[in-house]
Amino acid sequence: MTRRPGFAAERRQRLLELVRANGAVSLRDLATAVQASEVTVRRDIRALEAEGLLDRRHGGAMALGGLSWEPTYQQKAQVAAAEKAAIARAAAELLEEGDAVVIGAGTTTRELARELVGFRALTVVTNSLLVAQVLAESPGVEVVVTGGSLRGSIHALVGGAAEQTLASLRVRLAFISGNGLTAERGLSTPNMLVAGVDRALVHAAEEVVALVDHTKIGVDTMVQTVPADRIAHLVTDAAAPKDELAALEALGVRVRIAGRRGP
Repeated sequence: MTRRPGFAAERRQRLLELVRANGAVSLRDLATAVQASEVTVRRDIRALEAEGLLDRRHGGAMALGGLSWEPTYQQKAQVAAAEKAAIARAAAELLEEGDAVVIGAGTTTRELARELVGFRALTVVTNSLLVAQVLAESPGVEVVVTGGSLRGSIHALVGGAAEQTLASLRVRLAFISGNGLTAERGLSTPNMLVAGVDRALVHAAEEVVALVDHTKIGVDTMVQTVPADRIAHLVTDAAAPKDELAALEALGVRVRIAGRRGP
């Protein structure tokens, strides 16, 4: 089979975008994302490392800066967009009219907000300016925005004021995302301020719903936000690594695959 010119360069650019958007990605997920063999992707990673564009790690690749790399909202939005929309649709099925929920920052949680616009009686507490913006014109949704300092890269409020807003609340569900999810450490993020607010969101809820696309599962970043056994539901997509999902289910996490019929 004849490959078209530039195919390898385009594939390597896509790999670089995935790693930069997620901080760290497993070899398996990279190969799935670019529809190439792991052998090919491993060769690409070596070439990108030689150019000083990323760092190799055991079983995958890591953005320069390692576990502390924090991608911007714009970078995240370019990754797994269709999967995030499907995850949001599946997650919205967990809500009922009259619910009060908390929603964290992220590209997938913004997609969830779009699914909630039609609710007639819903209260949403959020530190995400993007979530608040989406719901601003929805007459049936009461939106409460936390205080805090603006973290411009993710369009979210963080810090002590945000955490204090959440400390006195009790709601049924918390919808949060993150930069990585493993059975060993649960959800994680590269930034300590973001992690503090995510923990406060979790403490405010009876149950935690993690919205995590396949590019983040099996990925570990610097600061743990939610232990895996504290997550009640994981909503992900069909490309998520099955071994990691099985390990999460063994800890009691109820896994829902977006787009799949049945439980």
